[in-house]
Amino acid sequence: MQAWRVHENGEPGEVMRLDEVEKPTPGEGQLLLKVRAANINFPDALLCRGQYQVRPPLPFTPGVEICGETEDGRRVIANPALPHGGFAQYVVVDAATVLPAPESLDDAEAAALHIGYQTGWFGLHRRARIQAGETLLVHAAAGGVGSAAVQLGKAAGATVIGVVGGPDKARIARELGCDLVIDRRSEDIVATVKEATGGRGADVVYDPVGGEAYAKSVKCVAFEGRIVVVGFASGAIPSPGLNHALVKNYAILGLHWGLYNTMDPAAILACHQELTKLAAEGAIKPLVSERVAMKDAADAVQRVADGTTTGRVVVVPEGMAR
Repeated sequence: MQAWRVHENGEPGEVMRLDEVEKPTPGEGQLLLKVRAANINFPDALLCRGQYQVRPPLPFTPGVEICGETEDGRRVIANPALPHGGFAQYVVVDAATVLPAPESLDDAEAAALHIGYQTGWFGLHRRARIQAGETLLVHAAAGGVGSAAVQLGKAAGATVIGVVGGPDKARIARELGCDLVIDRRSEDIVATVKEATGGRGADVVYDPVGGEAYAKSVKCVAFEGRIVVVGFASGAIPSPGLNHALVKNYAILGLHWGLYNTMDPAAILACHQELTKLAAEGAIKPLVSERVAMKDAADAVQRVADGTTTGRVVVVPEGMAR
């Protein structure tokens, strides 16, 4: 079978290689899945660069999120275990971690539902305890992680302000349902948020970017607001001034979704059931901007790494790309 493998760390477009490898054999408690779609996540790029918190042995196959098909024909969502990731024709996964793919979503959409939407749901509901009527500020609102938070915020009854970079991404953020969109390249984030909220600021900030985005967030977060830190796509990890959090009465909340897999796996299943319900109702639907062929996966991962894509880019079998 074919599988993309990283033989040395570096930029995805340079170090990912499409190899012929042996089809994996499932062990006890495992399932063999035919990959129907593999969603690209920013951590895939970090894995290629050797900058992720997990560093699998070389060579490895990236791809942490798929929609697959079991040998008896069931469509499922799974997170393949590294070093044998999802950018391959077949994967082996732990049977206990497999979840049913929502019938309301196609393969590419189902592949993009799991990590980004679970992160959004846990961040907004479990960590920030968002309430209907509150104002949610989402950075990178047109991206894969941000677009999920926008939809989940709207489903929770919040007023959603999306921050994006450029007019094309601004258009997409509006289509996703943002009540207000701020183009960080041409508008003042802090002043616009304060004006839109009557000086109060945002009750909840969802930040997958870090760096300058976080610096702006602390200047426009509301009294008793909550900043949920979910990643550092900018490459800059901020150093919070805890004296500032003290005098302004806001909370800084970290979220590592993967930790729930070991600390509270039942919560993962409960969240999936809620996401499946929301998808069936049409309240959420992963924004799949591109379905790329297997042969183009390395280029697609590079573009996600460079921040030039919107929504989700999903790797699909030959003939299904569009």
